[in-house]
Amino acid sequence: MARTELATLGGGCFWCLEAVFDELQGVVATKSGYAGGHVPNPSYEFVCTGTTGHAEVVQVTFDPDVISYRELLDVFFTIHDPTTVDRQGADFGSQYRSVIFTHSSEQRAVAEGVLAELGTGELWDDPIVTQVAPLDVFYPADPSHDDYFRRNPARGYCQVVVAPKVAKARKVFVDKLKR
Repeated sequence: MARTELATLGGGCFWCLEAVFDELQGVVATKSGYAGGHVPNPSYEFVCTGTTGHAEVVQVTFDPDVISYRELLDVFFTIHDPTTVDRQGADFGSQYRSVIFTHSSEQRAVAEGVLAELGTGELWDDPIVTQVAPLDVFYPADPSHDDYFRRNPARGYCQVVVAPKVAKARKVFVDKLKR
């Protein structure tokens, strides 16, 4: 069996991130959930109030021999706006912040390196506000959120918000898609 690692990323609604990462070679599994808050075992409804301190995140189990942590971060920064504080499009609140929760000092170094590289470029007009923090606790979301886009492609949110992000990732990372 292949060796796996975890990446935990927040960049808006977890349905968007999960839908993109699920399509990448080397991604073994994804799980939507919550991290970075102060309330144990929060529900989706409670997190949506913005009072728990949690971010909606996706925990990605990946094979680093197939896709590197750096490559996952490249995808992450392509599919969300890292310059908006507590907001992704029409979704707003601290639960939608741009955040990288690291699992090791190596991941932290890679994340900080990527942020430093992106900060010197001219990709965005505004400064990057993505937070980097060690993962304390990951709380899985209710199973009704698993594979949400795949199970609900006709829903309005999926068509207007999730589908364009999936399409962009497919175009930009065509060589990294599962066959």
